[in-house]
Amino acid sequence: MKSNTTLKYKSTRLKYCIPVLFGVLFSCSNDLEDVKKYDSTQVLPDQVVKQVEVMYSTSGNVVFQLNAPILYQYGGKKNYNEMTEGVEVKIFNKQMVVTTKLTSNYAIDSTYANKMEARENVIVVNEKGETLNTEKLLWNKKTEQITSDVFVKITTADQIIMGKGLISNQDFTEYRILEPSGIINIDND
Repeated sequence: MKSNTTLKYKSTRLKYCIPVLFGVLFSCSNDLEDVKKYDSTQVLPDQVVKQVEVMYSTSGNVVFQLNAPILYQYGGKKNYNEMTEGVEVKIFNKQMVVTTKLTSNYAIDSTYANKMEARENVIVVNEKGETLNTEKLLWNKKTEQITSDVFVKITTADQIIMGKGLISNQDFTEYRILEPSGIINIDND
């Protein structure tokens, strides 16, 4: 036989647990927009690096230097790096002299494919001071070529050349506009 004290204790405990249990079960609600923020299919970076500087070399020679305010690194079979706040790439010759400088507001470096795509306000300057302006550029590091399939403008010491599409070596010293649309001669007198 149970004592009267044990029954009072159990009924008191039950009296407080039931409202707490109902409060926990029925007070939770999720806004659909909040749930979508935490979608499990969303791809998140493996690493986030701020103020990054990467030196890439082959056979002991530095080939290029990449600087970015922030770099998001994604792993997996098709790993890539994304630079959402801009990038600056300096390409060096064998004497460690910068021959070409590329800047853009956004870039994605597909490390598995050995290619980098630069977008938004892409500017390339070669050692002669010739400047390429475009909104999209693909740099194939394996073939050492840069290409574009959108509007390009090249400014030299005496001309401005415009057109659509471009093929060039990575130093931007030998280039060809695929569909030229105009040449403006600059008078330096």
